[in-house]
Amino acid sequence: MKYESFIKPAIISVAIIITALILGGAFKNRNITQDSISVVGLGTKDFESDEILWTGNYSARAKEAKDAYNMINADKDKVKSFFQSKGFKDAEFSFGGVTFEKIFRTITIEQKGEQIKQEQVFDGYIATQTVAFNSRKNPLLMKKIESVVDQTSELINSGIEFEGSRIQYTYSDLPSLKQNLIEKGTQDARERAEKIVLTANGKLGKLKDASMGVFQITGKGSIEEDSYGGNFDTYSKFKTARITVRLTYNLQ
Repeated sequence: MKYESFIKPAIISVAIIITALILGGAFKNRNITQDSISVVGLGTKDFESDEILWTGNYSARAKEAKDAYNMINADKDKVKSFFQSKGFKDAEFSFGGVTFEKIFRTITIEQKGEQIKQEQVFDGYIATQTVAFNSRKNPLLMKKIESVVDQTSELINSGIEFEGSRIQYTYSDLPSLKQNLIEKGTQDARERAEKIVLTANGKLGKLKDASMGVFQITGKGSIEEDSYGGNFDTYSKFKTARITVRLTYNLQ
């Protein structure tokens, strides 16, 4: 009985000590976690695109492939002359290869006024050719391309089935732009952290961790929301680029 009365208090004492050590360690680790601050900075820049790409295509239809090819070749000469008349040099635009597509029409077979079946009947070929314009760091050529886009109806009026695409605008030096945004975002995050800590009468310590958000390019003034995979607008001449930077600092 005396032995048992001695063992039980000893076990309880050891348990209390172990519990205290565990709680003390948890409290210490909690303080380590809390003795830091994470802030997100934003780097933005408005810029004007310096690259442009515009394409158009025209087609010709005939029962035989060779006839469609001859027609598209004749149209090519007209298209070339049209753009030359608008001030373009031969080196400022290029033609793609001719592609062919078989076309079919649907006929309905009826008997005694009732539809029996429908069949696809071969109806000839469509030949298509593309013409492309692009410019890099050439404002005059870019302006000339933008101007001619609204004049292609003249080709349609001359009997050429011309269809233009939307103009695409890009930027030639994205690496430098991205680097500039990272610097701005990092500076913004640092300033935010300093203001928060100063307001709380604290002191900012060493940088603990840094991470970068998704690089986004949208049209200037766009209300488009940020995409998880990143937006990359190609249809706006004037754009806004932005990136977020998250910094975590230790506190002193």
